[in-house]
Amino acid sequence: MDVYDAVTSRRAVRGFTDEPVSPQVLHRVLEAAAWAPSGSNLQPWHIYVVTGTPLTRMKTLATDRVAAGDPWDEREYVMYPPELKSPYRDRRSQFGRERYSALGIEREDWEARQRAAIANWDCFGAPAALFCYVDRDMGLPQWSDLGMYLQTVMLLLRAEGLHSCPQMAWSQVRATVAEVLSPPENLILFCGMSIGYEDPSVNVIRTGRCPLRETVSFVGQCQ
Repeated sequence: MDVYDAVTSRRAVRGFTDEPVSPQVLHRVLEAAAWAPSGSNLQPWHIYVVTGTPLTRMKTLATDRVAAGDPWDEREYVMYPPELKSPYRDRRSQFGRERYSALGIEREDWEARQRAAIANWDCFGAPAALFCYVDRDMGLPQWSDLGMYLQTVMLLLRAEGLHSCPQMAWSQVRATVAEVLSPPENLILFCGMSIGYEDPSVNVIRTGRCPLRETVSFVGQCQ
């Protein structure tokens, strides 16, 4: 797959088939993703790939916990600024409207919104998941390295005909994840990522992107 096609076809898929993902493919993707850039080549990511019985157990534990209304785990990082200003607040609101509209859920239907949210902890039906941790001693630049690594993984998955969905939501049940993975205490869970083949029967609306002029300034001859 052409790299441009991989970039433009990548999206957060929230509906997967149960078709297994080949272990050989996962190994190939992660071997190549190791070449993602990082400052001074620190490679600060710590990755767990989970499939089969361990993933089924994690899904069950997390889904049961959320369905029971148990409180979230204390956050170890801030997902969004508490006072999200425009235009970021507007983009986030637009995303929410489009997502729930695709699911046929009204804004006021809180129970339906909760049911949709619970699908996060079933990995939207995906048969494979990745969990990304970072050492507590790392700073903001190293956290940005995680983003470059995860984007590399997602593009390589597209090249293999697979889709993915990065999910910070897993950090809200990090203790449940740790119950299955037993990570060292010095690691912080950044996010999970569902991996698999897209279920074409799931209704989706592709979220748009703002005009280039809102995020890019050309200086010099490239104007």
